[in-house]
Amino acid sequence: MTAYDDLPPYLLGFPGPLRDQLVAAVLSGAKTSTTGLLAEYEAEEEPLPEPGARSLLVDSAERGVAVVEVTAVEVLRLGDIGLKHALDEGEGYASVAEWRTAHEEFWHSEPVRGAIGDPGFTVDDDTLVIAERFRVTERLV
Repeated sequence: MTAYDDLPPYLLGFPGPLRDQLVAAVLSGAKTSTTGLLAEYEAEEEPLPEPGARSLLVDSAERGVAVVEVTAVEVLRLGDIGLKHALDEGEGYASVAEWRTAHEEFWHSEPVRGAIGDPGFTVDDDTLVIAERFRVTERLV
């Protein structure tokens, strides 16, 4: 048992290359924000993240690699996501349009639609998203 066993997992994407890329961006300091669908939180009956909450960032091998703390959470319309948030996702986006294209591709994927329980799910400007900011408080690797 470690001091981190009581922390909930902080999951970015699905296990595989995308999660590994996102975790690497967090560990490098490039990624300090993320965006989720309110519909996914509701479908999974998960509470929204809250500032001050700490979680264990896990990689694709389910290995804890860092402790992260949520610093800010906003429920926004997808159309209201700004450039700073898109850039702070640390994935190399140069514009909100690039960020949105990549996120729509992910959100329209079969795994996300399956998690939501709607095989035809699509987003538009009025789709509610969770814009979350976080910081690494401790690296474990």
